[in-house]
Amino acid sequence: MGENLEWDSSLSFIFAMIGAAVGLGNIWRFSYVLYSNGGGSFFIPYFCAIAIMGIPFLIVEYGIGFSFKEPFSKILKKINKKFEYIAWMLVLFVFIVVIYYMVILSWDMVYLLTSFTFAWGADTSAYFTNTVGGSSNLASAGFLLIPTTICLVMMWVVLWYISHKDLDKGIAKASKILIPSLFVIMIIIVLYAITLPGHMIGIDTLLRPKWNMLLDINIWLAAFAQIIFSLSMGQAIALTYASYLPKASKLTDNVLIVVASNSLFEIFTAFGVFSILGYMSLHSGMAMSKLVTEGTGLVFIVFPMIFNIMGPIGRVLAPLLFLAILFAGITSALGFFEPILSSTSSKFNLSRKKTATILSIIGCSFSVLLTTGISSYLVGIIDSFVNQFGILLLISVQCIIFAWFYNIDDLIPILNENGHLKVGKTWRFIIKYLLPIVLLAMWIYGIYNLFMSVATFELIVDLIIIGAVLVFSYILTRLKPREAED
Repeated sequence: MGENLEWDSSLSFIFAMIGAAVGLGNIWRFSYVLYSNGGGSFFIPYFCAIAIMGIPFLIVEYGIGFSFKEPFSKILKKINKKFEYIAWMLVLFVFIVVIYYMVILSWDMVYLLTSFTFAWGADTSAYFTNTVGGSSNLASAGFLLIPTTICLVMMWVVLWYISHKDLDKGIAKASKILIPSLFVIMIIIVLYAITLPGHMIGIDTLLRPKWNMLLDINIWLAAFAQIIFSLSMGQAIALTYASYLPKASKLTDNVLIVVASNSLFEIFTAFGVFSILGYMSLHSGMAMSKLVTEGTGLVFIVFPMIFNIMGPIGRVLAPLLFLAILFAGITSALGFFEPILSSTSSKFNLSRKKTATILSIIGCSFSVLLTTGISSYLVGIIDSFVNQFGILLLISVQCIIFAWFYNIDDLIPILNENGHLKVGKTWRFIIKYLLPIVLLAMWIYGIYNLFMSVATFELIVDLIIIGAVLVFSYILTRLKPREAED
């Protein structure tokens, strides 16, 4: 196919990996997780989770990808032919993430465009429900939220445009532009936020430690879950990106750089988020507990409300925030898109350009179904299920495959060859014994929580996803590769 499937430098890989890791969750989820799981005391389980799970598992992914130099589906097939089915299951679950992730980016795009005029008005909650994200009223499923649908198509065109190019001209170039830009924008926002009156109310609320909460198993589970999804662990992204690395790459060093960048970004951003919430609390007299929320509620309802009362500076901060979210989202979406792109391209001997075009059309078509009047409700259902059921289970299975069916001892000399961080018996013990137990326990706990409170409609959506993933994984596994293109 004559395509360049190697990064032009380790720097390109690092920027792409930071781009995949630093996403929407770092901006709007981490601060809420930190606040609601013991404040400053949460840093103990958080850094334990990085040391026990984040760094060791990413080292495995980098090592496997770098050693095999193959797409995810081919790597698992080489370990054992039966594992190709598992590979396609994970790749499809991650593709579903792209499908709903692009919808969230389209909401952000609507807000970016309206942030110059503050068209969301005084009732920011009503604006989000009526114009952008919809509600949980199933009667609203019959119509499209047109601004969201238009912005969604625009976002898919952007994703396709970057993905269909060779690595250096596509993902590498985009990451080198967007990631530094994202960091600069967030530095500006956070530095301004900590000058606002009332910022210390927010920071004190965020960091006040609740030491007794460290005895609660849920706090530890929250820390491990945050690391899994914050670093995009086990989602075939790191493994796929690492397969494009040039020889003599410092694998373990790269892991440390990516993990450190990701954590510093989300901790730094949390200070900015809570400084702004502290300002709002002081200005409006509302208790911090009433203002603090996670995800879309924080970014698309609470923040526009705050920008409304800020005066002229709000007109500057609003576009900057929504632009930062857009940059973080695009680079993450590229990461989520890459495993299915590389696996499909390789399996069917299609050019990268053709594969990206076909997958973008398929992905965009399904995304449009999520821009109806129940957009945010559907996205929430799919997000919870895909992460708590599909991805957590498949990360556990991967860990077992790499630890027990593939001889990870073979990776140790490769990992230790150029990197400063050396791995050995402790790392092997974590991967073979500790991580599979932790991950499976988290999956069982997550499934219990998911199905204890599930409504009928949500269960139907969950079953459709399981059915589709199982059927299409089977089809993709059974299909024979076509002859290579010239």
